[in-house]
Amino acid sequence: MINTNATNFRRNIYGMLEQTIKYNEPVNVSTKDGNAVVMSEEEYNSIMETLYLSSMPATRQEIVEGLRTDVEDCLGEDRVQW
Repeated sequence: MINTNATNFRRNIYGMLEQTIKYNEPVNVSTKDGNAVVMSEEEYNSIMETLYLSSMPATRQEIVEGLRTDVEDCLGEDRVQW
């Protein structure tokens, strides 16, 4: 995460936004009234999707079970019907 203050952010806004979008590198902008985080739309959408999926207990449980499954126990790509 890039940390900067509002003055430097304003001075370098295009470069910081480009880096944020291209590399999904969030920017923490500090001000006298508090901080703000700037992130790419892709990163934001990913976080929102994760929160949405995590909010459904059955889906969350399936994900946890999937994480505990050994790769050897998974079907091969050639056996999955898309």
